[in-house]
Amino acid sequence: MGLRRRLLGKLAGAAVAGGLAGCSQFRPGDDGSANLDLPSNPNDVPARQHAWNDVSRRDAHGNPLLPRHHRVLLLDLAESPSVEAAERVERAMRGLESAYDWSSDGLLHSLAWGTSYFERVGELDASPIRKPKVLSRTDDPDLLDFDAALVLAGDAASHLQAAEAAMFGSRGSLAGTSVDARLGDVFDVSARRTGFRGAGLPVAHTDAEGIPENPPLSEGDRMFMGFRSGFRGTQASEDRATIGSGAYAGGTTMHLSHLRQSLGEWFEAFDADERVARMFSPEFSPADVEGFTDDVPFSDEVTRHAREFDVVGHQEKVAQTRKDGEPLLLRRDFNTVDGGHAGVHFLSLQKSLSAFERTRKAMNGWYVRDDSPEITDRENNGILNFVSVRSRANFYVPPREERAFPQL
Repeated sequence: MGLRRRLLGKLAGAAVAGGLAGCSQFRPGDDGSANLDLPSNPNDVPARQHAWNDVSRRDAHGNPLLPRHHRVLLLDLAESPSVEAAERVERAMRGLESAYDWSSDGLLHSLAWGTSYFERVGELDASPIRKPKVLSRTDDPDLLDFDAALVLAGDAASHLQAAEAAMFGSRGSLAGTSVDARLGDVFDVSARRTGFRGAGLPVAHTDAEGIPENPPLSEGDRMFMGFRSGFRGTQASEDRATIGSGAYAGGTTMHLSHLRQSLGEWFEAFDADERVARMFSPEFSPADVEGFTDDVPFSDEVTRHAREFDVVGHQEKVAQTRKDGEPLLLRRDFNTVDGGHAGVHFLSLQKSLSAFERTRKAMNGWYVRDDSPEITDRENNGILNFVSVRSRANFYVPPREERAFPQL
């Protein structure tokens, strides 16, 4: 009864706010008699859609390891919001949960809602997200609007393929469970983002454009630029990334950007010391970096490094945005060869999008240009000379009970 009443009530509010036709269908009777016949979840799932860390694999130092395969389906509504559409969405998501364990071995997922959806129902200004912005002087990304995004992640690529085929194709079963509701009944897939994390996967994709022959990617869990990522000390906790109060409490905001990488000069013109200086800080050596376990030290001396070394590191710039010693962003980014070119899909979760914007502006490093004539908007300024932002989009990830059209 609780979920049914909440669903009917919130869709009634959405219909009124958005001026949707046929809004009387959203209003339940006095007895709440409309029947949303939803299946129960046989597998245990947390209240937060973004609660992945407790079920993630961990390395020898306790750092959570992201699943090996990732897919983000960017969605637009094919019909107006309705009680029937909400029921199909919730049934479809419960179908995924019935088919696979909530784990990296099974399938982790979240259904996020974008700026186009909130604008559609007249609530964009009241929502915790806003349309994406251009955040640097040297990038001109596509600023994208979507109604929703389905994030899928797991160690078995076949699970992601099957989930997409069941939700948006004609696949009739998942892991032996019959598919009786599809997200494709409500959404159209407008775009896809695919990628990977984990040992062996980057080196298996070095035939993509933007990567020279034989880059040093063969050891351990490396990103395309040759370094490990995801130390728990450099990540916000899931608690810090969660909205604590108000209508959107229990959820989080999600930013998704596509970064294209050009790594020829990165690997061929720079030696290991020079790459470390630009990725982390000129105070570190490659041996220092190999010794990092669960954090990256931060000395907060970016301007002194600019004056002394004529170069500053990416990590030391973004670390300046920490609050109470903890980073503001929970990054779940992954390597990609979408479009046949090396890159990163930068997916971050944060309590407020202002945290992402603040971090990106710190990454720009404009404030150190006066400390060294060798530092420009891109040159000797972290990793900026080797990445370009192709697109940006913003989303809200509701708590699980509100994922079938979020509470407005």
